[in-house]
Amino acid sequence: MGVTTVSPLLGVDALAATVGAASSVLAVGARTQWEVGGLARADAALVEAPSGIVHHDPRDLTVTVGAGTPVGVLAAALREHGQECPLDPRHTEATVGGVLACGLSGHRRLRYGPLRDRVLEVRFVTADGRVVKGGGPTVKNVTGFDIPRLLVGSLGTLGVLVQVTLRCQPLPPEAQWSTTALDPFAVRRAAFRPSCIAWDGTSTHVLFEGVTRDIAAERTSIAGEPSATPPAFPEGPHRGRVSIRPGLLSTLGAALDACNVRWLAEVGVGTVHVAADEPADLAAARVAAEAAGGWMLREAGAPELDGFGVTTPNQALMARIRDAFDPTHKLGVGRMDPLLSRREPHLEG
Repeated sequence: MGVTTVSPLLGVDALAATVGAASSVLAVGARTQWEVGGLARADAALVEAPSGIVHHDPRDLTVTVGAGTPVGVLAAALREHGQECPLDPRHTEATVGGVLACGLSGHRRLRYGPLRDRVLEVRFVTADGRVVKGGGPTVKNVTGFDIPRLLVGSLGTLGVLVQVTLRCQPLPPEAQWSTTALDPFAVRRAAFRPSCIAWDGTSTHVLFEGVTRDIAAERTSIAGEPSATPPAFPEGPHRGRVSIRPGLLSTLGAALDACNVRWLAEVGVGTVHVAADEPADLAAARVAAEAAGGWMLREAGAPELDGFGVTTPNQALMARIRDAFDPTHKLGVGRMDPLLSRREPHLEG
């Protein structure tokens, strides 16, 4: 297996100069997650990260790419070497940088862990126009503060990602969905390392990956039937993502059924995908989520609905970090403002 290397990414210096000179900045990818969290301000300067595979040595199971690279392009390049990086966004045209900035882990988190575990090294542009590196290109590379993980989910408020190094893994020999009428929590107890257990309140959909014989045995253990297609994640003009303790999914599911929304839960993870035709129904789903002990991030639509809803425990810390990275708050304007504006003054540094 050969090594893939291209010239250093072009345009980074110009991007850094633009960021340094602008009074407000928004990083733009494919806009597939443009409405996640707070609404972006229309008066900001828009910057796009460069794209392309910078370096891939299959023997190291790492790949370095421009942050503007579409996830589908990265997946195709890795597939040629029998590898993958399970970012798993809803849309494969989403850019690597956009997926990391939003921090929304894919549907295979149950087996492969959260999105931040894939990031080894980042290069990003700071608010004052400097290009900074964090982390390193090897698996065991960090002592002290982990900058790459910090940028995952920051919505572009700490820096503009321009290049990332990701951890890869071998492609599984086979991947197959199965459907069963078995209770999803019973499936969780019976199945060995499923990649996803998705439940819509009626049917349980399970993704198994591995060799054919093992997948067949797993399907038998849950009384499942092969499914030609994966479960449909809820679609609609107004969408949200609920985070809740995994053991409370049954309680939340019953409450969501009364909210006139479509939903699909990731059992064992505590993520529930919600979609509605009307903003009021998505707002009702948020109320149900909070009553059950969770919270809901707005992913799309419902512009009158706050992007975050609740005050998070680490809010004051997040505000301090943003002040340290971007004292004038020029980066990612609007994206996280509703959340950080609710910080408690007596906790500020």
